[in-house]
Amino acid sequence: MPGRWFAALLFCCILAGCNGDKPQERRISRSSGPPAYGDAIVVGSIGEPSTLIPLLATDSASFDIAGLVYNGLVRYDKNLKLEGDLARSWDVSPDGLTITFHLRRGVKWQDGVEFTSRDVLYTYRVTIDPKTPTAYSGDFKQVKTAEAPDPYTFRVTYARPFAPALASWGNAILPAHLLEGKDITKSDLSRHPVGTGPYRFKEWVPGQKLVLESYHDYYEGRPYIDRYVYRIIPDSSTMYMELKAGSLDRMGLTPVQYARQTTSREFLDRFNKFRYPASGYTFLGYNLRNPLFSDRRVRQALTSAIDKKEIVQGVLLGMGQVARGPYKPGTWAYDPHIHDFDYDPARAVRLLAEAGWQRNGDGIMEKNGRPFQFTILTNQGNDQRLRTAQIIQWRLKQIGIDVKIRVVEWASFLKNFVDTGNFEALVLGWTISPDPDLYDVWDSSKTGPKELNFVGFKNSEVDRLIAEGRTTFDQGKRRRCYWRIQEILAKEQPYTFLYVPDELPVVSARFHGIRPAPAGIDYNFIRWYVPKEGQLYQ
Repeated sequence: MPGRWFAALLFCCILAGCNGDKPQERRISRSSGPPAYGDAIVVGSIGEPSTLIPLLATDSASFDIAGLVYNGLVRYDKNLKLEGDLARSWDVSPDGLTITFHLRRGVKWQDGVEFTSRDVLYTYRVTIDPKTPTAYSGDFKQVKTAEAPDPYTFRVTYARPFAPALASWGNAILPAHLLEGKDITKSDLSRHPVGTGPYRFKEWVPGQKLVLESYHDYYEGRPYIDRYVYRIIPDSSTMYMELKAGSLDRMGLTPVQYARQTTSREFLDRFNKFRYPASGYTFLGYNLRNPLFSDRRVRQALTSAIDKKEIVQGVLLGMGQVARGPYKPGTWAYDPHIHDFDYDPARAVRLLAEAGWQRNGDGIMEKNGRPFQFTILTNQGNDQRLRTAQIIQWRLKQIGIDVKIRVVEWASFLKNFVDTGNFEALVLGWTISPDPDLYDVWDSSKTGPKELNFVGFKNSEVDRLIAEGRTTFDQGKRRRCYWRIQEILAKEQPYTFLYVPDELPVVSARFHGIRPAPAGIDYNFIRWYVPKEGQLYQ
């Protein structure tokens, strides 16, 4: 979903079936032909963006598009190391408190206006403005002073060391000349964005597609692919049929599609499949404001009644691994010794009994005559989440808990349920940043409407540890903070952390220049190309 988690996310641990950190590559087309400009790539997505102003967005569909239209000052390279983007370089003061960014000269907004430090200063100011409904102000509120001494220099000073400081400037920079002095929530840029990125907005047909076209004056050079067509197809089976019919060039496969439906020679001659660790996890989140889930013994019981390994095998076909906290196994902040509540239905029943829940004569779990029942929400179009919810439903039924499942269209799911806290439990996923800071999702101050701690988790020790972890550059000290946070989350179970999946993208074999790396395959998208003789679209 949101924020830096999409830089990601998006995302590098070793998963079953993967060869180290490097994504696997299958049958890359070797047809001849030098790089050439032209053609289009048609991409399938189950979700439609909510806004194309990334500061206001919290969903992956919005960031899919905004990531091609906008730039930050920095970005992650193919090896997940920070490098310059709109900043050509930067200096950090000896005390670590001041960063001076040296901006690229000659960068143009897509309407022809020059990019300068005024844009960076405006982005900072609008982000921390209390009237701006953004989930990402926390990092920027750590800044003590921000200044633009000249058009190509931007300087920020922090009151104390702030470990995620540099990475935070990967957030999209917005055009001051189009937004300054206006209400950003009412800006036309939400539907017609203007950025500095490799692609510029052309068309949005609600419920159907968005179209971007290459920005020929992009500072890194004109992208080879002329058009990026983002088709909205809420059902993954329909999307797959469109892929096979040649109406799509790219989509994310489900494990069943990857393992069983895309193995023929005919398919592999037409498409290249990839598999690599996702930088994210899927979870069952409980609304902690609901009295049903206020007792942690209840949450511990629910986790104990869910067989995560069964979900990994049954839903992912083994293409992923069990999640035990908010980090990917194998990353430096992950605690490999964490003690989670493994599958143990007998323990689940004991914990529920301690919390006052008992089975009646019909085997139904009840308390004071009230049966234990709740609804799991998840979003339309994601078969993995739906099947995950169904397995959870079946497992909880075994201990007398009645679970209903409701599937909601993506935009409504976010607007009417997640953003407002109008749910009992939900199956959802986070994409996570290479930096392990947890502030936006787990800090007690981030529990308001449209913020990311939407389950309402509040813990003073976690707040203190988050603050401590982000105010030191010592990785050992940070690790100790995050290991302790994982212990607390494992005990409190505000989520049942379910699994870390593999990413399974498939791309038409006519596209060349794809170079798998720890960051995945998208980091060099502007260098993908179709040889002239293979181009399909004018």
